[in-house]
Amino acid sequence: MPPLQTRSIWVALDTAGCPNRCRHCWLGVSPNRRMCEDDIRRVVELFRGWVKLGEQNPFFERVNALTWYREPDYHPNYREMHTLEEEINGEPPRRFDLLSIWRLAHDPTYASWARKVGTEACQISFFGTQKTNDWFFRRSGAFQDSIVATDRLLEAGIRPRWQLFFTSLIVPELPELLELVGRMRLRERTEAIGGEFDLFLRTPTPDGEAWNIEDLRPTAKDLVQVPSELRESSEHYLGGPIGEAEGAIISRVLDDDPVFPSAYELPEELCFYVTSSFDVFSNIGELAPWWKLGNLEQDDISRIIDVLENNRVLGLHANYNISAAELAWHYGRRDGEHIYDPGDLPIRWVRMWCQSTFPQRRVEELDSALPDGGTMLECWPAHRSPRPRATIGGKLRSKPPQSNRH
Repeated sequence: MPPLQTRSIWVALDTAGCPNRCRHCWLGVSPNRRMCEDDIRRVVELFRGWVKLGEQNPFFERVNALTWYREPDYHPNYREMHTLEEEINGEPPRRFDLLSIWRLAHDPTYASWARKVGTEACQISFFGTQKTNDWFFRRSGAFQDSIVATDRLLEAGIRPRWQLFFTSLIVPELPELLELVGRMRLRERTEAIGGEFDLFLRTPTPDGEAWNIEDLRPTAKDLVQVPSELRESSEHYLGGPIGEAEGAIISRVLDDDPVFPSAYELPEELCFYVTSSFDVFSNIGELAPWWKLGNLEQDDISRIIDVLENNRVLGLHANYNISAAELAWHYGRRDGEHIYDPGDLPIRWVRMWCQSTFPQRRVEELDSALPDGGTMLECWPAHRSPRPRATIGGKLRSKPPQSNRH
């Protein structure tokens, strides 16, 4: 990736985990462990104090802290965590239209508190009706919690927004979910508090846990079964179609000129995710071994930034060195009927390249065997010449053969 230019970053810490183990979550399903206030302050100060080689002053002019990156406000002392963020950042914490759905259902005072600290809207995800939804959440009672949470949001004056994840399992249940919206009078009740009720259908991004439900990805046949009102509200909210068939997307990608990054765009605001084990990832990519930048108990910030800037992990290498067309030629299904957002398909292909080039089993074995608790950096030493840009599976191809472009 390009050398760091931004002087303002976010550092998000997994201080309490999540009550769910959602099958779509790009953040994965790591164990729930607690991080204390001292951990938060120490991590923030490590980034604030980093001085880039050749400079005299700390590189980052602003380091903002988030005390969660999975379920917001899941920490039992969530109000104290909110106050801590405000103290560290010098401004009220951002809410991102996200709240703890579990806490909304189980803590009657939470919604009114969330409104007082500035929350105006909250997104709630559904995967189907009760049985299907709870299976996706891997938690019994998740569906009912979402219904209770919706009511409590409205009572507190917070606009609910329902996000429906489009898989083959939800298709026959869409009419019942739409009936539920009507019975709960969500449009009318949201309008009564001065807002509009947003309801939309979207496909899961094929990374994180969602990689394991690719067999449930909808097809063009499923798309035509989506009720017209939901299709219209989804296209209005998303600003375009719900998705396209893989084959149609590939035909365009194969003719595109190489553009980098090929899958994950450089975010407007760079964020470092710090797990409860102090592993470090960024918001470029997923929380998989081939995206791990280092570990704060073993690596200093200079080393972690070096891994990021110089693509010293497989995910970053693929993202900034292998074009979407090359990935499509090798991994794309040209007659594929599965529905994707066009921007999500390269994410699938990067994941496939990383797994085939450096399978997770091999990463874990090597990572645990490295001297002095090292990271994947040793797997790709700085002194080693970079692999050819168009290398896939050990074979160099300058571009896809013309016969496979159609």
